[in-house]
Amino acid sequence: MAKGIRKQGAASIMASGFFRLAVYACIVFAVIFVGKSAYDFGYAIFNEVPVAEGEGTDITVVIKDGSSVYQIGKILKKKGLIEDAKVFVVQEKLSNYKDKLQAGTYILNTNMTADDMMAILSRENVDGQPTQGSGTDGNSAVQDTSKTTGEDGTEPESEDAGEGEDAGTDEGQEGQQAE
Repeated sequence: MAKGIRKQGAASIMASGFFRLAVYACIVFAVIFVGKSAYDFGYAIFNEVPVAEGEGTDITVVIKDGSSVYQIGKILKKKGLIEDAKVFVVQEKLSNYKDKLQAGTYILNTNMTADDMMAILSRENVDGQPTQGSGTDGNSAVQDTSKTTGEDGTEPESEDAGEGEDAGTDEGQEGQQAE
């Protein structure tokens, strides 16, 4: 009888040891995964790399009045100017442009870093940018007709202010200009 009890005890000890080992392995993999994710996120924040090398492509971006930094980041990501909107938010918080981004119409290039874009979006660098209107709605005084289709030939995003709302009337205006 004592041998049977010892066998049961050995089996339960072995099972609990295996279970403990499996828990430790899961914890190690979780720590490695979280550490790698945190490292990759931090690396993306501090290693500013433009989306395109060389000359890049000019893209017109319209930022609505009252847009949050995350919404601006989503617009820039959708236009192909940045890789990750969340990284852009953290970069803005750590930059000299914190809480300075303004509504308006801007021309950004795919070879710009996030810091270069923030300088333009905060209007600290206005070289080559459309003249902004005095209104607070983010519309520019000079309307750029190339907004109806981007430089890359794609249709504008509906998230931008005023670009998708009257696309049909822009085509009619282009036809009238050709006559």
